[in-house]
Amino acid sequence: MVHVSEEVRDALAEGRPVVALESTIITHGLPRPRNLYVAMAAEDVLRRQGVTPATVGVVHGRVTVGLSEDELHDLSLDDLAVKCSIRDLPMAVARGASGGTTVAATAFLARKTGITVFPTGGLGGVHRGAAQTYDESADLVALSRIPVVMVSAGVKSILDIGATLERLETLNVAVLSYGTSAFPGFYIADSGFSAPFRVDSPAEVTAVAHARDELGIEAAVLVARPVPLEHQLDAGLHARVLAEALTAADAEGVHGHDVTPFLLDYFHTATHGASEATNVEIYLGNVELGGEIAAAW
Repeated sequence: MVHVSEEVRDALAEGRPVVALESTIITHGLPRPRNLYVAMAAEDVLRRQGVTPATVGVVHGRVTVGLSEDELHDLSLDDLAVKCSIRDLPMAVARGASGGTTVAATAFLARKTGITVFPTGGLGGVHRGAAQTYDESADLVALSRIPVVMVSAGVKSILDIGATLERLETLNVAVLSYGTSAFPGFYIADSGFSAPFRVDSPAEVTAVAHARDELGIEAAVLVARPVPLEHQLDAGLHARVLAEALTAADAEGVHGHDVTPFLLDYFHTATHGASEATNVEIYLGNVELGGEIAAAW
């Protein structure tokens, strides 16, 4: 049911480092042609480190770990590609659909294949107003059950960051901020919340992950790497646009899974593309750190 490319299969068999990459950034995260450029750039970052990239996706109903260049190209142009979380995979397979895998689905398929490290941009989490709507990303539940090492820029700043940190604690997900004691907020380096733990090197991350495995804990280790200060959005601009975006979403009746893409698109428009440039810097930086962690492992 899960096709693993020959390159990824050989690297895993030989014990060489492999890093999983998501594909929703290709199908839903970035506009063309930047989506394909970033997908290829992420793989190039890993190859330069001596790490094998394994981009995960669904192509015409075939779940694939290690998409080829042609498959990446096809997904980047597919207007009918669906967004596949774990629950959506059976439908995509049964219907022969193509799709980009979310954080949850990528982590699930990576671990199923034997890949332990997975970088992303910003993690999903608890939405604002979730006490009334129960709107919470499937990413959190997946991380509570899938023992990968995930690198992200914290959680998306459009979410309820405090509530998300509380949920991560409840779900037994170890949260490590990288090189700082502050918990990052995606577009900004400091969300205003402190991280439970700090680490300063890939070796420290792998020591925590090894200890987790020896203890038999079936949950992820989340490494929260802040966006470099020179690439973060201006804090004042971020606060203003976020307030405007939330007001606009409420006024237009945007709810559920439509909220995140609406807010991110609002940021892109209101910041004249600056948020998208920050997103790319975040993602490629996280991929680089993911490669360093995989190599240290």
